[in-house]
Amino acid sequence: MINKRPTIRDHSAEANLFARRAFVGFVFVTLLIGLLLSNAYKLQVTEHDTYKTRSNDNRIKVIPVAPNRGLIYDRNGVLLAENRPVYNLEVIPEQVDDIAKQLAEVGALLNISVEDQENFLKNIRRKQRFKSRVIKARLNEQEVALFSVNQHKFPGFNIEARLARYYPYGETLTHALGYVAKLNKKELTSLELAGEAKNYRATHDIGKLGIEKFYEKELHGIVGSQRVEVNNRGRVIRTLSVDAPTPGQDLVLTLDIGLQQVAKKALEGMRGAIVVMDPKDGGILALYSNPSYDPNLFVHGISGKDYRALLNPDRPLINRTTQGRYAPASTVKPHLAILGLEEGIITEQTRMWDPGFFQIPNVDHRWRDWQRWGHGHVDVYKAIEESCDTFYYEIAYKSGITKISNFMNKFGFGDLSGIDIHEETTAILPTVAWKKERFKENWWPGDTISVGIGQGYWTATPMQIANAVTIMVNKGEHYQPHLVQVKKQFDEITPMYTEERPPIVLKNHDHWRVALEAMHNTVTKVTGTAHKAFKGADYDPAGKTGTAQIVSIAQGEKYDAEKLDERHRDNAIYTGFAPYNDPRVVVTVVVENQGGGSKIAAPIARQLMDYYFTANPLKQGAN
Repeated sequence: MINKRPTIRDHSAEANLFARRAFVGFVFVTLLIGLLLSNAYKLQVTEHDTYKTRSNDNRIKVIPVAPNRGLIYDRNGVLLAENRPVYNLEVIPEQVDDIAKQLAEVGALLNISVEDQENFLKNIRRKQRFKSRVIKARLNEQEVALFSVNQHKFPGFNIEARLARYYPYGETLTHALGYVAKLNKKELTSLELAGEAKNYRATHDIGKLGIEKFYEKELHGIVGSQRVEVNNRGRVIRTLSVDAPTPGQDLVLTLDIGLQQVAKKALEGMRGAIVVMDPKDGGILALYSNPSYDPNLFVHGISGKDYRALLNPDRPLINRTTQGRYAPASTVKPHLAILGLEEGIITEQTRMWDPGFFQIPNVDHRWRDWQRWGHGHVDVYKAIEESCDTFYYEIAYKSGITKISNFMNKFGFGDLSGIDIHEETTAILPTVAWKKERFKENWWPGDTISVGIGQGYWTATPMQIANAVTIMVNKGEHYQPHLVQVKKQFDEITPMYTEERPPIVLKNHDHWRVALEAMHNTVTKVTGTAHKAFKGADYDPAGKTGTAQIVSIAQGEKYDAEKLDERHRDNAIYTGFAPYNDPRVVVTVVVENQGGGSKIAAPIARQLMDYYFTANPLKQGAN
């Protein structure tokens, strides 16, 4: 066996290699330490403010706080829309050892269905267990009391309260006040486009109709906030500061709840609308549409069953005072009389012979008067007192549709009244151009004849009729109808100013007197169509009845309500004011399919005026 010669080690080379490697390692470690120190300097010094802010964002949360919605009062300080506490049963899941068992026991106590319990348990599996969750909403007082005495048995379960809108007068004010309901995606998008979404971060409800919608901005208020400290799981540890929200402004309306209740009772069992106005400023004293519905159904989310019940032929969801379109019938005869006087078609002394019908020259068709045998010799006063149709057929024929439309538009027909709710229609004030566009037909002279008695294509809302009479009562002065009188916030009261509209100036100012005096005679003279309804009144009323035909009756036939379907019977209308010498109130009543205005609508107007002057005896004025 041959032995290998041992290798001689080069210690100097190894030492040099080690030294080089040690130096490289030292440099590498030094660079790493330098990098760490540099990064630490950057974090702690250069970007200290940035990371401190980010740290605070993780540690401190700003939670929005919803403002209290403004209250709504009537003119006498009666609360019409308030915020009431709603009690919800809530639980923090992580504080309950056996939540399924405890939930079953609570369910038995408060009558929570098994299905609702299962849905709740299913939902909380995907949620943070340290946050409070609603088990049952809107507990009644009995349920609150029952749980309170047993609360010691259920750790982690609590009753929490929040404010929700409540309307104490229910369906009496629905079409005027409207209601609030859950904020939906479409509304949220609109708020974002308007730059107002941040103010609704903690808000669940928004105005949907009526005053609640029109004055949403004033009623809502300004959102507040609270800064809280949270841990890494998002649990609130403590409250750091609170920026209180600014409550919404309170609104005081021109409405009188007592008068509103009289209107509701007067229309009970009938379809119709009532508008009561103060002619001194255009304030609405009563605005009632029947049938109505309870707005409280919508506040917490209406059920499918309840909503379907509202989709019936009586159409309770429609505000008939501003959206109902009715032929104004004879209620516009005083206005047409003024037109005839202004155009020189008639004078105060003009007398026409009424045989009970009117004919256009060389036309066989007869437009009948409501009184088949006619009214004999008729002047402008008798034509209004007894509501002679033939007299107005003549005025309409000689005036023509263009003059009629232009003149009536000055009184607000065919236009929005400007009342402070969004639910309003212009109805139809027919013109030559309107018929051409709507029916692709020319306007014929025969079309104008029916318009002369407020029939044919002409439709108006009860609000338009009331507004037109108010303008006439004020001899051309035009006060915009409105529901809100003042806004209040803390001790500050802000009057609401309505838009001023140009007055109607007649060629002869005395023509106002002629029409108003004739309306006075309609009530005070035995032959007047409204005399019986107002006989014995303690105030001095004036007005005009109207009976609006729904379906045409063939020539030679007689109107017989019993033979017609109920929906095809005449509408009853009355519009009037009192006292005659110093008008304080204007009342318009429309009742669907109930017959003559003198028999149905005028007595209802009498009830409203009786209440008004009984409740306000100093407002009767001179008789």
